[in-house]
Amino acid sequence: MSALYTLGRYTVSPVVRGLWRPWTDGLANIPAEGPAVLASNHLSVADSVFLPILSPREITFLAKAEYFTGDGLRGRATAAFMRGVRQIPVERGNGRAALSALEIALTVLKNGDLFGIYPEGTRSPDGKLHRGHTGIARIVLDARVPVIPVAMINTDKVQPIGARLPRLGHAIGVRVGPALDYSAQADGPRNPKLLREITDDIMAHIRRLSGQDYVDRYASRDKAPG
Repeated sequence: MSALYTLGRYTVSPVVRGLWRPWTDGLANIPAEGPAVLASNHLSVADSVFLPILSPREITFLAKAEYFTGDGLRGRATAAFMRGVRQIPVERGNGRAALSALEIALTVLKNGDLFGIYPEGTRSPDGKLHRGHTGIARIVLDARVPVIPVAMINTDKVQPIGARLPRLGHAIGVRVGPALDYSAQADGPRNPKLLREITDDIMAHIRRLSGQDYVDRYASRDKAPG
């Protein structure tokens, strides 16, 4: 592991484990070496803390740029932690950002590393699992790597949307499923139907792990204004 990642993990890990006593199931499904995509539901900003800490390997995630530009001590500490656990800032909401995210993902995977992604694109506004964006299917087909479905459990109770500080008294869980292989479709035509089918299949596996209700609508459309 890189020095910054190790520092970020092992300075925060004892605190997290002591306060929330997180449990895990299926961590052995994360390959010990080689590239793979970890596809997770997204309930809370706390997902980006618990999953890197509990994973046996480094994971490179994309994170919205706002996490790196906060003011004051808290903002600087958040930015430092995000960089320490290999979160890469990306502006959202335009085609250039989507292209940049794809390029970053393919570079990470080409180097034999793990790439983490939240297919919903943003945190769930209601605790349900929302429709996935097809960018994950493009990444998987281009890189020809397995997908590892992941479910974060109860992180929305630790830090709900709008909460400035995490809350105690909730058990956090990370459940990891067996690898999914879409390499057989990699040589076929890339059409919207195929991308949607692969994405929906990935989301179905995440749903089985998380137990969430599913909403066939993008999470961004259900977010309250502001």
